[in-house]
Amino acid sequence: MYKLYKDQRSQEITSVFRTDDDGKIWSIPFDPANVDAQQFAKWLQDGGIPEAATEGEVVTPEWIAETIAKLLPSA
Repeated sequence: MYKLYKDQRSQEITSVFRTDDDGKIWSIPFDPANVDAQQFAKWLQDGGIPEAATEGEVVTPEWIAETIAKLLPSA
């Protein structure tokens, strides 16, 4: 499961938390050189939609497309 993280100061989505099957939580920064971030972007490409950072917010198709482009620039 993936959940977005919003920086409290800038109010921008800066990373994503991934919870593995054992309940361990990993923080993944949005860095195109990060293998886990690339894996997240591929998951998005395959139709995955992460949980929004704040309850009631919606993860838009535009955000997903921008994030894929940022994390997989050669895609």
